[in-house]
Amino acid sequence: MNVRRRHISTVALAAVAALGFGTLTACSSDSAAAGDTGTFDVVASFYPMAFLAERIGGEHVHVTSLTQPGQEPHDLEISARQTAQLEESDAALYLKGLQPSVDEAIGQSPIATKIDAAGLTSLEEHGTEAGHDEEHEDEHAHEDEHGDEHAHEHEGGDPHIWLDPVKYAEVAEGVGKAFQKADPDHAADYRANTAALVKDLKALDAKFRTGLADRETDVFVTTHAAFGHLAERYGLTEEAISGLDPDTEPSGARVKELQKIAKEDGVTTVFYETLVSDKTAKTLAGDTGLKTDVLDPVEGITEKSRGEDYFQVMEANLTALRTALGAR
Repeated sequence: MNVRRRHISTVALAAVAALGFGTLTACSSDSAAAGDTGTFDVVASFYPMAFLAERIGGEHVHVTSLTQPGQEPHDLEISARQTAQLEESDAALYLKGLQPSVDEAIGQSPIATKIDAAGLTSLEEHGTEAGHDEEHEDEHAHEDEHGDEHAHEHEGGDPHIWLDPVKYAEVAEGVGKAFQKADPDHAADYRANTAALVKDLKALDAKFRTGLADRETDVFVTTHAAFGHLAERYGLTEEAISGLDPDTEPSGARVKELQKIAKEDGVTTVFYETLVSDKTAKTLAGDTGLKTDVLDPVEGITEKSRGEDYFQVMEANLTALRTALGAR
């Protein structure tokens, strides 16, 4: 595990007003609700899941996201209307452990195909959910190689797997198999689309490995502990101001600890993200004479995002990390 210090406990998720569906669709540009579209209807919990569904499904799927662009996904509460529309869809793609209201709604839904992305790869423990400060030694082995039949234990693990291109590729392969099983008429296209996506993710992984290979420091500071899997993949150490919940306020002791870490480890930058307030990051940076920059957890694409899709934003993240870590 590369998050070295335990952070303060997360707080309860804030309730938000009932929301309608935000639609991301590969087969049309309208905002039709999920269900009865004449294609394979997939409800995705938030952007990283919707992106997978669109890339893998191509023209054969109609993808609807439960989380609106610009909304912090951890805060999502499912409305009665969304629950009813969920039941009319052919498949649900979500990431158990990230959005409790989504977990509950999908768990209670009669929807035929339920794909839990967290069950398609291994989830290590990073930050507050670890419950200890010892190194996590071994990654979970894959227990099953068949789509949505994976049986990984992921309760309490860090859910931010999409920020590790290797784990995201594993999820993509599992989603592809699940789509092939649920919609066999288009299995060949799903298989080809999955292979193309996995190839792109492997190329992204190579860019991170090369881009971060020669650096002055391994340590970076973020507002919340979203980058544990990315840090572990590339031998970095994430120091988060707060825990896995971005709304958690840091303790005074934690702020002092981070000030010491920044001095000892040659930290130059405090990273914040686009969907939550940058106040704490800028306060810490001001107190320590550090710079601030964006490190985007890619939980949603908005006009503030440094790119129009997952790959563009991740490459912008690589550029920001290279600068902050003194990579050459």
